[in-house]
Amino acid sequence: MTTRCAIIGSGNIGTDLMMKMRRSEVLELVALVGIDPDSDGLARARKLGIEAPHTGIDWVQQHPDEVDLVFDATSAYVHVRNAKILEELGIGAIDLTPAARGPKVVPTVNLTAHLDAPNVNMITCGGQATTPIVAAVSRAATVPYAEMVSTVSSVSAGPGTRKNIDEFTRTTARALEEIGGAERGKAIIILNPADPPILMRNTVFAALPEGTDHEAVVDSVEQMVKDVANYVPGYRLKNPVTIEEGPFNTPGGVVPHRVVVLLEVEGAGDYLPTYAGNLDIMTAAAMAVGEAKANHLAGASK
Repeated sequence: MTTRCAIIGSGNIGTDLMMKMRRSEVLELVALVGIDPDSDGLARARKLGIEAPHTGIDWVQQHPDEVDLVFDATSAYVHVRNAKILEELGIGAIDLTPAARGPKVVPTVNLTAHLDAPNVNMITCGGQATTPIVAAVSRAATVPYAEMVSTVSSVSAGPGTRKNIDEFTRTTARALEEIGGAERGKAIIILNPADPPILMRNTVFAALPEGTDHEAVVDSVEQMVKDVANYVPGYRLKNPVTIEEGPFNTPGGVVPHRVVVLLEVEGAGDYLPTYAGNLDIMTAAAMAVGEAKANHLAGASK
């Protein structure tokens, strides 16, 4: 039994997601839906024999009995409208925009808690890369403050990413707090114009109070990196996990130490070049959530 899916948004993320979904044993891609009839994503879908209408959410409204689950790869403001329509149709949604109309989900941290939620949010690329690290630190210590900086290649940031910079910083910072467990969070994104393009890089700082077991923090972070790499193969530490001596005056107060984690994400190259790890981690995480929901639905129907 497979779960019938439609992808809304035929840009970079939607097209990369389509290429990954073709390999799934539990997700059946019914249609890639866009709004530009000449988009590269829709053209590729047609060549693969996949239905590729250019009427946006209207296509889903006209075919509600053909779709069990929608992956929305449009933009934050478009998903706000789409979410209402999908809710009225009774169709589940996995939101790949920063709109955050449903609970935020990181597969390695809180996926099982939201398998029945009608709309789940994949946060942002930086959020998927760094929230697990803050959660790993929180397993071993109180985190009064956490900060992340994501640097992505400028050529890998499409119109949707550029229109959603404010939503990116707000949604990611909240994820560091709500899912990562930090008492206060901050997020920054940098679009790097270097040529040749760089891989996605992420830096995570987490404040550590007096009495923290540093070895437990390092072990927890290293295990989390392995767990994320199970569904994002290009996710890895760029340098060993480091505990720095302070004191550090942070927005969460003065602390004696902080942990610094440097990450790199290399994409799988399913649609875009491997430097676009920022796109790959979003589509890989969305696939992990979609397949878990499909298996959950299959189990519930037995």
